[in-house]
Formats: sequence, C-alpha cells, structure tokens
Amino acid sequence: MPQPLAFLTLAIAATSLLSTCAQAKADVNVPKCPSTTSFTYDSGIPKHDPSCPKTKVTMCYTQTKLQIDFTAYNETNFYFDPKHKTNDDIWAYEVVEAFIYKGTDDPQTYFEYEASPNNVTFNAFIYNPSRTRTANTPFDHAYIANPFSDGFEVNTSLDKKNKVWKSHSVIPLAIFNGENPKGTVWRMNFFRTVTSPKKYPDQQLCGWKNTKAANFHITKAFGTVAFV
Repeated sequence: MPQPLAFLTLAIAATSLLSTCAQAKADVNVPKCPSTTSFTYDSGIPKHDPSCPKTKVTMCYTQTKLQIDFTAYNETNFYFDPKHKTNDDIWAYEVVEAFIYKGTDDPQTYFEYEASPNNVTFNAFIYNPSRTRTANTPFDHAYIANPFSDGFEVNTSLDKKNKVWKSHSVIPLAIFNGENPKGTVWRMNFFRTVTSPKKYPDQQLCGWKNTKAANFHITKAFGTVAFV
C-alpha cells in the first residue's frame, strides 16, 4: 500500500504536469520582466475588416506588477475628449483596452482597463453574470477610484508624424490577489476603438479575439495567457 508521502508526491507531480500542459496550450506566454513578449492584432469585430489598424501588445510581469504596453499604429485622428478624467467614458472615443481575469473559466467578473491618447484611463471590475452582457440582465462596474495611489502607472506618448501612439501601463497584481503569478494561466482579451470627429459617435471595433458581435463583453472569447 502506498505511503502518504507517495500520494503527496504523485499529487504534486500531477499538478505540475497539468500546469505545464495548460501553459503549452496558452495563446500567449508572458515572461518575467525585463524579458517581454509581443503580439499584434488588426481584426475587425464582429466581421473581418481589413481597414482595422494594427495594434501591438507587449507584456511582462514582476512579482507584484503586470506591465502592458500598447502601440497603436496607423492612427489618423488621435481623437479624445480633453475634458475626460479618470474613469470617465473614454471608451466612447479612441482607446486601447485590456480585459483581465485571474483564472481559466469564462468569467462573470473581470477587470477592464483602458487608456486613451490623452493619457486618461478607465479602471473597473465588471460584473457580467450573463457572460455576454445580455439585455435585461445585471451588468455593473466597481471602479478603482484612485488608481495612481493604488500603484497603477500610465505614460502615453503621441507621434503624429508617424501616425503612432503608445501607452505604457502598469497594473498592480494585488488587485487580483495575483502576486507571484508564475505557473498560472489567466484569461484576457485586448481591443481598440477607432473613430474621428466626422465619424463620432460611430466607432470601428478592432480586437485580438473576435467576440463575433459588436460587444466586447463576451467572455467565452477571451484568450489564454500563461505566466512563465
């Protein structure tokens, strides 16, 4: 009969194997800083749109922070409302976005982070029990009211000559109870909205994983991100 220690050893080995397999199947493997990984997207949502401008995401992590750098290419308008402040409706204009969930389920609660060309951010946990933002079902926000006091960082620069804007962001892992994430797999999606003074309030929707609807809040579409 196996001894208790043998059972423990087998359990640890099985857990390690499952973690390794999950990482191997992840869409993106994120290394510890200063190493980084990058990927791009230029797909329209919900339908293929060859005019969606390319966006690059560069990521890494430390023991306590997640770093996400967005590079928005082929920008022609840099359109934002200069009156907007933290957690205002910056998503109605031009933004880059990250939806983040610690875990591998199709989430009902997740974090939405946005940055605008004006270096303004939107920071909120989203309560979406339908997982699809279905009409006549609950959908709510819990805002991070003082993100910079809480350890968030953002630095956005505009290069209008080359039609590029970049946003360097740091998100504290403590808001997810997610410090020391190495070996874990999370769910995420990334988006970009494009508009102009002439087109507003209509927007072009672009993203990493297609939600198959003009709606970013469909969580089964979230990709998998492994911290390695």
